[in-house]
Amino acid sequence: MTLYSLLILASFLFLGGLIPSISSLAVLSRASTSGFVYGFSTAIGIALGDIVFILTAIYGVTLLSGNINSVLSLIKFLGAAYLIYLGTVQWQTTVNKVKAKKLEKSTFYSNLLTGLLITLADQKAILFYLGFFPALFDLAKVTLFDTTMIVFVTLIALVSAKLCYAYMGSRTKKLFVNEKYLNMLNKLVASFLVALGIYIMLTTSAV
Repeated sequence: MTLYSLLILASFLFLGGLIPSISSLAVLSRASTSGFVYGFSTAIGIALGDIVFILTAIYGVTLLSGNINSVLSLIKFLGAAYLIYLGTVQWQTTVNKVKAKKLEKSTFYSNLLTGLLITLADQKAILFYLGFFPALFDLAKVTLFDTTMIVFVTLIALVSAKLCYAYMGSRTKKLFVNEKYLNMLNKLVASFLVALGIYIMLTTSAV
């Protein structure tokens, strides 16, 4: 693991976290109706859900790589194919203006649980990390320290991105976001996904 790979991971997770999604709307809604702290707790829950998937991807692939190299290559190929598919779908998606929905007041921990469950409900995220991580890290050699750094970077990057929604939601109950900016960001992330998927496919086939 290198500092460069961690910076790539942090940048991509931060940019991806800025894209409007169900999780973004959850943070926005909680903050706009209950306050910044509640949006913050939802953001933490969302990040924790991603960390669960990340740990599953890291140690699941590490176990396989130590015993069945052909299975590892197949997983990398399928993960890369999913990245290309995800990027293609995202490129074709037009981001519309976001409007916060009203929600009843709730507790800090209930919001955290909401964010966690929203992420865990999207089990396709495991495929995303299976396709994304082999391009950045040698999963067969990931140490406990490496895992700790990955988890730390993930937590900071995702929570920081979602806090943008928490802040905006706490400032007003009717929030509209610049569509042009969001669509440019959407295209940027989509292009990165497709490029990364193609790169993984090429390097996997060469092994």
